[in-house]
Amino acid sequence: MSRLAFALLAGALFGVGLAVSGMTNPDKVLNFLDVTGARDPSLGLVMGGALAVTLPGFAWARRRGRSLDGCAIPPAPTARVDARLLVGSALFGIGWGIAGYCPGPALANLTHGTREALVFVVAMLAGSWLAKLLERG
Repeated sequence: MSRLAFALLAGALFGVGLAVSGMTNPDKVLNFLDVTGARDPSLGLVMGGALAVTLPGFAWARRRGRSLDGCAIPPAPTARVDARLLVGSALFGIGWGIAGYCPGPALANLTHGTREALVFVVAMLAGSWLAKLLERG
C-alpha cells in the first residue's frame, strides 16, 4: 500500500473517531474544559483510549525501526522546554478554550459547512502564516 493510501486511511479513521466521540462538537469540548460549570469529563475517556492505542503502537513501530508503509522513523526530538514552547502552548490552549476547536476537529467540521469552523480554520492558517513570517524576522 502506498504512503498516500496509508495517509488517506489514517486521516479517514481519525475523522470518523473524532465524529463518533463527539470531539467535533465545540460545545462538548467547551464543557470538557469548563471545570466550574457544566463539566463533561467524557472526552477524557476518548483521550485515554487514544493513548491506550497509540503508545503501544509507537513502541512497536520504534522497535521495528520503520512505519507500516516502510518509512524510517525519525529519532524523537529533544525535549527542550523554552519560552517559545510555553507561549505557543498557552496560545493554542486559549484558542481551544475560546472556540472549542483544535485543528483536527475544526478541519473535520469543514465538511459540515459551519461558518464557525470556516472562520476558525482561516484564522488558524493566518496565525500560522504570521508565526512563520515573524520567525523569518
